[in-house]
Amino acid sequence: PLVHTSFSEQNGEVSPDGRWLAYQSNDSGRAEIWVRPYPNVNGGRWQVSAGGGFQPVWNRTGKDLELFYRDFTGAVIRVAVERGPGWVTGTASTLFGADQYFFGAGEAFGRTYDIARDGRRFLMIKNVTRDPASAPTIHVVQNWFDELKALVPTK
Repeated sequence: PLVHTSFSEQNGEVSPDGRWLAYQSNDSGRAEIWVRPYPNVNGGRWQVSAGGGFQPVWNRTGKDLELFYRDFTGAVIRVAVERGPGWVTGTASTLFGADQYFFGAGEAFGRTYDIARDGRRFLMIKNVTRDPASAPTIHVVQNWFDELKALVPTK
């Protein structure tokens, strides 16, 4: 492991420029997003999230260095990162509430969303509540070849 403590570190993501490792850890008593330099992960550590965070992902466009994560409500949070010799972030902002999308079990889950290569769209699993009566059904036909022969006899 790159980062190994007595706490739970999960969902590590290396930045597109290969300089930073973002991950979630519960060492503050709840899951938060942290960043360390990469590959020298012992060269520093900075907390990114302020009120809890899960499932970090980097914008992979290479144009702007941005880190996204989900907060405890499931909202997607954006943090701009300034390019330079050290770790400097801008103000975190909520991109959109995502309570209608699958969040998983927070700390116990891997990332349940991703960002498109163009950095403009997100892929998320939508929660669906269905009436059990309208749920799709599956019909299993056993010995279907025999039934086919009976319905369409060969000459």
